[in-house]
Amino acid sequence: MSQHVLVVEDDDDVRNVVQRSLVGAGFKVTALPDGSRVQNILASGNIDVVVTDLTLPDCDGLALTRHIKEHHDVGVVILSGRSDTTDRIIGLEIGADDYIPKPFEPRELVARVRSVLRRTEGKARGTGNDTPEKVFTFSGWTLNTSSRDLRDPENSIVGLTSGEYKLLEALVTHANRVLSRDQLLDLVSSNDAPAFDRSVDVRVGRLRKKLGDDSKSPTLIKTVRNGGYIFTAKVTVV
Repeated sequence: MSQHVLVVEDDDDVRNVVQRSLVGAGFKVTALPDGSRVQNILASGNIDVVVTDLTLPDCDGLALTRHIKEHHDVGVVILSGRSDTTDRIIGLEIGADDYIPKPFEPRELVARVRSVLRRTEGKARGTGNDTPEKVFTFSGWTLNTSSRDLRDPENSIVGLTSGEYKLLEALVTHANRVLSRDQLLDLVSSNDAPAFDRSVDVRVGRLRKKLGDDSKSPTLIKTVRNGGYIFTAKVTVV
């Protein structure tokens, strides 16, 4: 059965090029000019990858991407005219599996979609009942790697983006070890898209805020000058 790609793009010419390229590569394609029907189509459960623009007439593409990644087990490729590095960082930070700036080469788009499919399928094969649940505690906080929940000392769930969760898991599982930005990028990366040192700094800043860790004098995630970061709290596996 052909894998199904949902394309969300308001520019008719671009949408037609994307659709023709993917159909020519053997994919089944549903193409939409806006985000109004995205949730209903995803609810059907037969979409494998979403290719979406960020500038849509009826919704914000970043908000749409975040919602998709939080509620659906599909890959997301952002296809956008926003080529600024900050936009790429934000797109990847909120969970997108890849980010392709416009103008784009159709053959590269097809290759990137296939790459995302390989990764998402690999994750699906790698998840199963034989994977042991691990629960880490530190400074009154609890991180559950099965449910991917972070709970504060009052046992309330603190919401994390996919990128924030991966970074925290990497830090917790390598507690009291200095990790360079390159090492952290390797540990948290789940795609072949370009990665940026600054994306680690952005995630660390957000994690510190959610953990109540003073950025000027942190006690959990400390900055090591010319080294990277170190998670200094005592971590216990329960």
